[in-house]
Amino acid sequence: MMTNGTGRGRTVRRSAGTLAAVLTATTLLTGCGTNGTDSGAGGTASSPAATPKQSLLAAVPDGSEGAFRFSGKDATSDLSGVVDPEAKGIDLTAAVKDPEHGFTTRMSFLVVQERIWMKVKFTGTEGLTGLPKLPNRWMELNRAKLTDPESTPTYEGVDIGNAGPLIEAATTVTEKSDRTYAGVVDLTSGEAAEAVGEEEVAALGDAARQVPFTAVVGPDGNLASLTLDVPAAGKAKAWTYVVKYVDYGSAPKLAAPSGKAAQPATKLAYEMLNG
Repeated sequence: MMTNGTGRGRTVRRSAGTLAAVLTATTLLTGCGTNGTDSGAGGTASSPAATPKQSLLAAVPDGSEGAFRFSGKDATSDLSGVVDPEAKGIDLTAAVKDPEHGFTTRMSFLVVQERIWMKVKFTGTEGLTGLPKLPNRWMELNRAKLTDPESTPTYEGVDIGNAGPLIEAATTVTEKSDRTYAGVVDLTSGEAAEAVGEEEVAALGDAARQVPFTAVVGPDGNLASLTLDVPAAGKAKAWTYVVKYVDYGSAPKLAAPSGKAAQPATKLAYEMLNG
């Protein structure tokens, strides 16, 4: 998961009680940094030509592209959904497989303006009992009933994958002829550590200053993907941070669910979120 300069982490925290799976949306919802366009604007007639880094920053979504789809993954979770700048909305789904019991929890959040709904679905539960029974409808949440209101997503801008802060932290950027870029990111610089996870970055030690990345800009001039190849360090295995943005201007617009598609959140839903 962004980019109104808040610098505040937004996470879907670990659910307690009867929910055995751990669902963490971590930093793909952080909302740290800028849109990546402030320093990414290309040169004017009286300015020098844009550097590869500036050109890549200029491709980061800034809200003018319309609704688009996104997907991504980090060290702990896979995320996907839609961003709609006009509705100030996001539709976000995170999926985590329980390592002990094998079932998968899919937790979805829909944010439109200041309102928020959630939906939870369990798959691969054959032979298991004791999982919470939740309605298969959008459940509207009252943030005042949450122990930590920041434990659920809010709309903080369009760069939900924090591509802007990560590119800002790049120490080298090379542009190739086929709209691809490559370089090195210093994850200890600026807000990059918050973007990918401060604990993970701390575990890297000096290796955090030399993390290779690749990026692709689509024919429309918009960022299509950003990939960081995070190396192994100590007992931590190597992992990949991936952000993909597609269907600029053609993704479905977001709106508040109505009628039988929605209901107030149940007591159990609040217990899951409040732990």
